[in-house]
Amino acid sequence: MKTFLDENFLLHNKTAVQLYYDYAEKMPIIDYHCHLSPQQIANDARFSTITQVWLYGDHYKWRAMRTNGVSEMYCTGNASDKEKFLQWAATVPYTLRNPLYHWTHLELKRYFGINDILNEHSAEKIYEHCNALLNQPDYSVKNLLRKMNVYTVCTTDDPVDTLEYHQKLKADSFEIPILPAFRPDNAMNVADPEKFNAYVKKLESITNISISSFDDFLYALQNRHDFFASMGCSVSDHGLEEIYAEDFTGSEIDSIFNKVHAGKHLNEVEQRKFKSAMLVHFAEWDWEKGWVQQYHLGALRNNNTRMLKTLGPDTGWDSIGDFKYGKSLSKFLGKLDNDDRLAKTILYNLNPADNELMATMIGNFNDGSVAGKIQFGAAWWFLDQKDGMVKQMNALSNMGLLSRFVGMLTDSRSFLSYPRHEYFRRILCNLFGEEIENGELPNDIPWIGKVILDICFYNAKNYFNW
Repeated sequence: MKTFLDENFLLHNKTAVQLYYDYAEKMPIIDYHCHLSPQQIANDARFSTITQVWLYGDHYKWRAMRTNGVSEMYCTGNASDKEKFLQWAATVPYTLRNPLYHWTHLELKRYFGINDILNEHSAEKIYEHCNALLNQPDYSVKNLLRKMNVYTVCTTDDPVDTLEYHQKLKADSFEIPILPAFRPDNAMNVADPEKFNAYVKKLESITNISISSFDDFLYALQNRHDFFASMGCSVSDHGLEEIYAEDFTGSEIDSIFNKVHAGKHLNEVEQRKFKSAMLVHFAEWDWEKGWVQQYHLGALRNNNTRMLKTLGPDTGWDSIGDFKYGKSLSKFLGKLDNDDRLAKTILYNLNPADNELMATMIGNFNDGSVAGKIQFGAAWWFLDQKDGMVKQMNALSNMGLLSRFVGMLTDSRSFLSYPRHEYFRRILCNLFGEEIENGELPNDIPWIGKVILDICFYNAKNYFNW
């Protein structure tokens, strides 16, 4: 019987072990999509408790705690940091077979040298040990990134963000590039006229451009797109339920903008047309600048309206949706391709039923101009676990080229999430190792080792031109 989380964790044969330790383990990390705080990085923040770095903002853990019968006061409420940690520690034993169990113990081991199992009996000792380390200079945010051999980070930033902390990082010459990513979801959200117009006011304020028409609106957004580019941004990102590809005319979009800008509610058709128009404009700007565009599709967000009103979004009330977007995705990408304005694109799905759809869709628009121009993105959010990763990579292998895959990202708000890259790399090496030992792949370790290196690092480095 193997020991839990031993040195060969998730590596089930000798070839997998060789691939991991000779090739994957020491590669730097490119985190091309995450939700880390640029402010905390720029200020080289230190955390006084593990609760602050581990539990604040982590809706994965909150969902598990709620499911385990833990009161909200210990998740997002006013309980003390220690009380929250103890409640999480008491929940951990019940997370067996949930990826949280693996992530939790990997993070304790890699950052804090802890090999004990976290539970209510070990909680006090682990809490004090971690806090003592976190209060040392070696555990500042910048040093946590250095500790994990992070090469580049892309944060997620709204067009109206000032990027002042990215400017500070640039001025301070921090050796790990912390780059912004352009996330214009709020500029497309016209369901609530009041919220949309409040956003327009913010856009006016930061650009000093008066907005009274759709052309003004576009001009102001493009101003921000240009500014992001000047700050080193080369990536956009969109978090959408589905892709929008309705037919529209310029006059229709002008009228729709005027209507919502006047505070009137739009019907469903008008909303979809507006979103479709915005996606095309954003995509064309990305193409003009040579950016990479990312589309995260399929999340059914904010299902619990009672808790949304209480806590706001991104607090753990989202789920997998069952949207049908094959035709619209084909139409959207096809329009850009027909106009020769299709940028490098990464597509992520949240519903595993769409794996094969995505894996085949990318092949429709890979035109030979760039290796892996259209990517099937890493298993995302609820699929960011062993089974989800294996299924995503199998679908990509069967219907595309896994060897050209740009690999893993954290998509996290926590500075302790980087062992997820190790988790992914072990699973990747085990996939190849098993098939080599079964005679399904040749025993060509130098070549397959190169493929491993590429998926872990070089593909992303070349794809993003970093």
